[in-house]
Amino acid sequence: MIAAMKILAFDCAGRGCSVAVLDGERVLATRAEDMERGQAERLMPMIASALEEAGLAPEKLDLIAVTTGPGGFTGIRIGLATARGLALATGIPAVGVSNFAAVAAAVPPEKRGGRDLVAAIESKREELFLQAFAASGPALGDGAQIHPRDVTTFLPKGKLLLAGDAAARLAGLLKKRDIELAPGTGAVLPAQVARLGAAAFKAGNAAPPRPLYLRAPDTTTPKAAR
Repeated sequence: MIAAMKILAFDCAGRGCSVAVLDGERVLATRAEDMERGQAERLMPMIASALEEAGLAPEKLDLIAVTTGPGGFTGIRIGLATARGLALATGIPAVGVSNFAAVAAAVPPEKRGGRDLVAAIESKREELFLQAFAASGPALGDGAQIHPRDVTTFLPKGKLLLAGDAAARLAGLLKKRDIELAPGTGAVLPAQVARLGAAAFKAGNAAPPRPLYLRAPDTTTPKAAR
């Protein structure tokens, strides 16, 4: 139960932007747009629109929750910068939620059929971002960027349930395993991000949002001027 907490949550680490405003367990407003780029221009208008629909001014919030990745570098940076800016301007605490945790939480333990769950997130490279969770809920170790040849050794033994936007690609690498795909699109739901952030905050486990990149940025070193 998240009684009385008014929460703004958003995600732009993946292939779009999504926003939710909650009052306790009640979702007051949501926004979602698919996009490969342009999150910097769209996130704040989406937040403003969702807050207006919810009838809340930013300073009336109790918590800001934002996804920290893994995902696209630009989207992660935009989300974190926005959360930090809002927190600084309003004095409201901001907490980070990993995209792995958000994907896993969308499939509650009672729906997993006794299978360990694997949150699989696209890296837009050959590798996948993976983290395994026990059938009962807790994580079975840290998330990592895994090459296809190492997938079998990284994952737990036994029956698996795959979730996330890379679940179908991961399934193609596990043809000899007993696997099932979790229902749904695998998108991160901002309302779930809000619930996870609030739970961590109430338990005293909330840390300031920090990026979870899992790989180095794609940069090149400029040649020295002659």
